[in-house]
Amino acid sequence: MLYYVRSNWYFNNFLAVYQSISPKGGANMRRYELMFVIKPTLEEEATLKVVETIKTLLKDEKAKLVAEKNMGRRELAYEVKGFKNGNYFLLVVDCEPNAVKEFDRVANINEDIIRHIVVKVEK
Repeated sequence: MLYYVRSNWYFNNFLAVYQSISPKGGANMRRYELMFVIKPTLEEEATLKVVETIKTLLKDEKAKLVAEKNMGRRELAYEVKGFKNGNYFLLVVDCEPNAVKEFDRVANINEDIIRHIVVKVEK
């Protein structure tokens, strides 16, 4: 019985230390870079609305936005869905894997996003 109490104490201390070094204290929180390309035919207001929709989605999934960058309009390496240019956006977030799955699902459905990629950042 004494051994059980002692092993439980070690586990609790390990868990406390692990949670203090992981993002936002969660054991499954990881850092991801989410890059997506929006249609160049959209006006600036519509483009910003799409970005706000994505950020709201991530916030609803309890993701912490670390950095965001509007990379502007760039030429694509090849035509994607009939477009040669696109508006690039990069979001760096700390979140759980289910938030990334939800982003992936919504990005596939949204017709204004012509391409997206998710990269897990190794610390």
